[in-house]
Formats: sequence, C-alpha cells, structure tokens
Amino acid sequence: MSAPEVRIDQLTGLRSILAPGRAERPEAFVPRRADASPQAAESCPFCEGREDRTPAEVWADRPGEKRPPDTPGWNVRSVPNLFPALAEPPGEGSRPPESGGGFSAPIDPLSASRRVGGGDQFRSEPAAGAHEVIVNSPAHATSLLDLDEVGFAAAVEGWRVRSAAHPDASYVHLIVNEGPDAGASLEHSHAQLYALGFVPAEVARERERASAYHERTMGGDLLTDIAVDEIRRRDRLVLVDDGAILICPWASRSPFHLRVIPRQPRGNFADSGAVLAPILRAALQGLGSVFDGLPQFNLWVRTAPRGIGRFVWHAEIVPRLTVAAGFELGTGVDINVYPPERAAADLRAALA
Repeated sequence: MSAPEVRIDQLTGLRSILAPGRAERPEAFVPRRADASPQAAESCPFCEGREDRTPAEVWADRPGEKRPPDTPGWNVRSVPNLFPALAEPPGEGSRPPESGGGFSAPIDPLSASRRVGGGDQFRSEPAAGAHEVIVNSPAHATSLLDLDEVGFAAAVEGWRVRSAAHPDASYVHLIVNEGPDAGASLEHSHAQLYALGFVPAEVARERERASAYHERTMGGDLLTDIAVDEIRRRDRLVLVDDGAILICPWASRSPFHLRVIPRQPRGNFADSGAVLAPILRAALQGLGSVFDGLPQFNLWVRTAPRGIGRFVWHAEIVPRLTVAAGFELGTGVDINVYPPERAAADLRAALA
C-alpha cells in the first residue's frame, strides 16, 4: 500500500484515511514514556495502607479472611471517583434517567415541534449515574504491565465484576488511561467505570449496524463474521488464543490501534468470563517490544447497552503515538499514517 485510501470501520461506520507515506516505520514515532515519580509514590492515595485518603470503597477483592472495608488486605479495590463526571441519582437503587437517542431525547434541541423561541433549544438534565475508580493493584504499579500474570488477571476480573454491578444503567463504559498524555491524573494503575443513563451515539450506531447486519444476513453476527475473516486473511491478525483474537482493525483510527474480539460471542462484557486478561497482557507486551517500552495508551471495553441482545462486546487499545489536529477534530475523520497490516506484522514479529 502506498497511495492514501479511505476505509470504513465495519462496526461503527466511521471513516479513517490511511496515509502510509507520512510514516515509513515504527521508529518514526517517538512516544513519551509515563515514568514513575518517587514523589508521586510517596503521596499516592491508591496505595495499600492509605485507604482513608479515598472515598469509602464500594467493592474490594479481599482474599482469605475477610477484613473490614477501607482497610489493607485487598487485591483490587473500587471507590467512587473523587471528582465524578456523573452524580448518583436521588434515592437508593434508583435508575439514572434515560435520555434516549437522537430526537427521542427530551433535551435534544430539535425535539421541539415549534420554531425557536421559548427556551426549548437550551434544555438540559442532570448528568446522573455512577463514576468509579478501580484500583488495579495494592502496590504502586504505574503500568498494567508492572503486574504479574496473577495480578493482571485479578485486575481485569475486577473490571468485569464492577461492570456487572450496574444492571440498571443504560450503558456501562470501562476505560483505562495510562500516562498523562492519555488523560491519567494519577500514575498508580487504575481503571474507571461510567454507568450512564443514556447510550452514547457511537455505541448506538454500532448497535444499529449489528442489528442491520443480522437482518440482512439472516442471522449473522457482524463482529463474529469479521473475526472469522480476519483469521482467514491473516493480514491484520496479531494473535489468537483460546478465548479471543487480537487484530489491528481494518479502518484503524491511529497507528497500532488494536481490537480484542472474543471467540465465544457474548453481548455483555460482564458475562464474558476470564477471556480478556491473557490476550490483553500479550497485546501490551507486544507494544512494549515494538517501541522498546510500553507507550502511553487508552483502552476501553465496548459492551452491549442494557436490554440489547444483538451485540458482541470487544476491547479497543489505542497507543498515544500521534496527535489529533484540526482535520481530525473538525471532520471526525481520523488520519492513520501507519497501515494496520504493517502494524500487525510488526506485532506478530515482536510476539514470536
């Protein structure tokens, strides 16, 4: 591949432009490392023994003899975010108000039938829901890759457990931001969970495309069929294990964008079992080998919205190797200077 081309992501319908002439090799990227700071470790509120420096925990993995909440002796621990993007709805156990999507949302400026003039264009509603921090390790690990295999698996299992803890949310979004360039404000390895009262537009679009594909193919699962084709073609395939496959997506949004697809399709990540941890750890190890150290990255798990059956959960990993500029921000179209076929080949060689 040499000339630029436009590709469309099968899941979301979003376009990416591949412009391979703008970067010829991985060495063209100089990722900034998220180096550990001794001062940060000394004052870190997430480390074991400093439980009093966080909000009261909502859950913890405490092996063996149970100890009281907010005390040492845990493997993974979840607490409300100290600066939440969402506010708990009033009333214990109440469900966040559902906004709907598109014009069905009561606060959508275009949902009013009459012309502009009575304040209808400026409606809002409370941002209700839950916003948790899931601390991945009691020790001051600054990267997921600092965890051994057992600790890594325990952290990912904690993500799954907490994803199942919000059955009334319209959508549960699980993320990891690793490094300041990726948006992490504390270096201690952690995930964040958002239990939303609405389904984000990009997720709704993916749901609609999966449903349309199911109807047009008389029963096909879009992501499952993509996985089968990727295994057959092997151009963008990085790794296959017993539980999942790892690919660089066809319309990768940026260099070394990775996607984890479960081999047994499940709509909800909470129902997936322990299939994500092994292949996710291998993916991060591969990135660390290619770049002589793990780049800062963003990770998210896309799961089925509440009540939706025709969906397959998956995880996305996006290393912070380039910067979105005016074209990407102004058009919503990403420019990827390193084709996924080349990135997959580099990662296969690194993991061989």
